Amino acid sequence: MAHEALCSPTRSTFLTGRNHHLNGFATISESSTGFPGYNSHIPDSNTTMAHVLRDAGWSTFWVGKNHNVPIDEWTAGASKKHWPLAQGYDRFYGFIGGETNNWYPSLAEDNHYIDQPYLPKDGYHLSKDLADRALSMIRDVKQTEPDKPWYMWFCPGANHAPHHAPQEYIDKYKGVFDDGYEAYREWVLARMIEKGIVPEGTELTALNPMPEGTFTPVDEVRPWDTLNDEEKALFSRMAEVYAGFSEYTDAQVGRIVDYLEESGQLDNTLIIYCADNGASGEGSPNGSVNEGKFFNGVPDDITQNITMRDALGSPDTYNHYPTGWAAAFSTPYKMFKRYTYQGGVCDPLVIHWPAGIKARGEVRHQYHHSTDIVPTILEACGVEFPEVYNGIEQTPLSGVSMAYSFDAAPDAPTAKETQYYEMLGQRGIWHNGWKAVAVHGPMSGGGHFLDDEWELYHTDVDRAEAVNLAAEHPDKLEELKALWMEEAKANAVLPLNDLQIIGNPEDLQTFLNMEFHQPVPPSGRFVYYPGTSEVPERSAANTHGVSFKIAAEVEFTPDTEGVIFAHGSRFGGHTLFVKDGEVHYVYNYLGIPPENHVSAPIPAPGSHIVGIEFTKTHTGDSLEAVGPLRLHINDAVVGEMELHTTLGHFSLCGEGLTIGRDSADPVSSLYGYGFDFRGGHITQVVFDVADDAYIDLEAHLAAAMARD
Repeated sequence: MAHEALCSPTRSTFLTGRNHHLNGFATISESSTGFPGYNSHIPDSNTTMAHVLRDAGWSTFWVGKNHNVPIDEWTAGASKKHWPLAQGYDRFYGFIGGETNNWYPSLAEDNHYIDQPYLPKDGYHLSKDLADRALSMIRDVKQTEPDKPWYMWFCPGANHAPHHAPQEYIDKYKGVFDDGYEAYREWVLARMIEKGIVPEGTELTALNPMPEGTFTPVDEVRPWDTLNDEEKALFSRMAEVYAGFSEYTDAQVGRIVDYLEESGQLDNTLIIYCADNGASGEGSPNGSVNEGKFFNGVPDDITQNITMRDALGSPDTYNHYPTGWAAAFSTPYKMFKRYTYQGGVCDPLVIHWPAGIKARGEVRHQYHHSTDIVPTILEACGVEFPEVYNGIEQTPLSGVSMAYSFDAAPDAPTAKETQYYEMLGQRGIWHNGWKAVAVHGPMSGGGHFLDDEWELYHTDVDRAEAVNLAAEHPDKLEELKALWMEEAKANAVLPLNDLQIIGNPEDLQTFLNMEFHQPVPPSGRFVYYPGTSEVPERSAANTHGVSFKIAAEVEFTPDTEGVIFAHGSRFGGHTLFVKDGEVHYVYNYLGIPPENHVSAPIPAPGSHIVGIEFTKTHTGDSLEAVGPLRLHINDAVVGEMELHTTLGHFSLCGEGLTIGRDSADPVSSLYGYGFDFRGGHITQVVFDVADDAYIDLEAHLAAAMARD
C-alpha cells in the first residue's frame, strides 16, 4: 500500500481520510510553517474517524505515538483542541512528538504529561509499556460494557529511531547481516517474488539511483565493498539492533493479539497492520549514535560511532542505521523515507479479520493509499461518514474503500484512480497504473522546480520503477505533470519548499526561522518556576544560536543539592545543578564528548542569584554560536569557558525544560536519574535573551500574527 513519505503526513490521513496537505500536514509537526497545507492544524472541516465511530457507539483509544498535535499546542497551558481526547478518543497514552527515547520516554496520558512508571533497570521499555496500557484499556471496557465495540489506534515508537531493544533480542541476530546491504537486497527480492509480493521479473533498482546534484549528499549510500572491516562490523551491528527492535515490537503486539484470542474477540476484530513511510535515511551514510546530529546539520563522526558499537541499542545511544540499510529495507524500490519514489511511499499492509474475510494468507495487488484506510474501516463497521459534523460542512474523503478486494473481487481493478505525492520538494503522481516522479530529491536545496526533469513508470508492470519510459511516452508524461498541478491546487500543496536543512547550515538557519518558536516578550525574559511540568523545547526560551543569560534565585543550605534547571538529555542539552558542595553548569553539545563543564563552590547559606551568561561572538562551521560562557554567583564571575551552542534543537521533540529536576534521561553524566533539587528552595529561574543582536522581534510578531 502507498503512504506519504513521512510520519505525521501519513498519520493525518489515518486520522481523517483526507490527503495530508488538506490536513495541514505537508510535513512533520515540528517543522510546520504558516502556509495552509503546512501549518499542522487539522481543520474542523476534516473531522476524524474517531469522532464518527465514537458517535456510532464505539469506545475509542489511541496508544503510542501521536505526532499530529500542532507544535504550538504542546504545552501544559495550550489549547487541547487538537490533542487526542478532543479528536474523538476516549483515552490516550503515549508521546506527543515524532519520536522518543524508548528507555526514557517523554510521556503523556490523556491531556497531561507524566513521568514514566518505572526505569530501565527495573525492566522498562516503551514498547512493553504501551502494550500493557493497550491491554488495560480494552479489558476495562470489556469488563463494564462487554458488548460495546472498540476501536484502538496502537502506534509503537518502533521502528522509528532511536533503535532501542533488550540485549537478548539484539544478540539473536548476531552475524545475520554480515554479508552487507547489497547481498541483503538480492536475498529479499528473490523471497518477495517467491511469495508473490511482487511480480516475476521485478528488477532491483540501483543503490544510488539519482544523478549527482539532484538529491542531498547525506542520502548517499556507501557501497559495502568500499567499507573497511571496522565500518562493516559497525553497520552490521546497527542492522542487528534494528532487527532485534523489530522482533521485540512484534512480541508486544503479539501479546495484544494473544489476549484477543484468549478472550474470544480475535475472529471479529479487524486488524490493520502497517507502517507509515519507507525505511528511514536519517542515519546518514555513516549511521549514527545520536540522530540529533542529523536534525542539527552536524555530520556524524564514523570514528566516534565505531567506539560505541557495543553500546548500540542501549540507553547510551540514540542510534540509527546508515542509508545503505534504508535502501536495503526498501528493496526493491528506489530511495527511502522522504522520497516519493516507491522506496519512500510503499509499505507492507496486512489485514486480518476472520469473521469478515474468507481468504486466508492471500496477496492483493490493487493500488491503494493510506487515505483509503478510513473508508475501509467505516465500510467494515457499517458506518457512513457525515457530510456535516458538529454544524460544519465536511471536506469529502480523499480515499476509497478497499473492502471490495477482500473476497468478492480479489483480482478486480483498483477502485483508486489518482493519487498525488509531495514531500519536501519532491513530487509524484500515480494515475491508472502510471506514475510520474520529479527528479528532485527532498531537501535537495535546488529550487527551480519548473526546470525539473520528470521520470515516467508503468507501475502496473514495473512495480520497482526500474524502467523510465519518459522518452517513449512524452504525451503521457505531460498529461501526468498537468494532473499533478491540478491536484496540487486542489489540495493546498503549494508553495513548495526544498530547503537543504541537512548539510547546508544557511538553509537550516532559514528553515529554523520559519518554524514555530515561542515569541520573545518585549522584555526578552521568560520566567519559570519549580513544581511545574516540562516545557516543550519549541515553546521554551530559545537559547539556540543566540546570546543568553540565565539567572536562578536560590535559597542555599549546607545540604543543598540537585538540579536547578535542565533542558535536553545526554544526547544534547544544558543543565545547572548543585553537587558535592559546588554549583555546576554543563553544556552537552549533541552528546559529543567531553561535556562542557564549569563549576564553583556553593555560596554561604541564604538567598543568592546563580546564573550563566553566554555571549555569541561568531559562528562555527555548522553556524553554531561560539563565544565565552561565564558562571556567576551574585555579582562575581566564578568560572568561564569557551562554548559552542546548538543551532537547531536539543532534540526533535520531548526532553523539554524543567525546573528543580531533570525530567528523564539526564543531561549530564555527573548525576543520575531523579536528581531532584532538595535541601533548599528555588524561587524562580529567568531566561533572558533581550540583549541578543540576532533576535528579530518584528519577525517573531509577524509569525505570531500569521498563526492567528
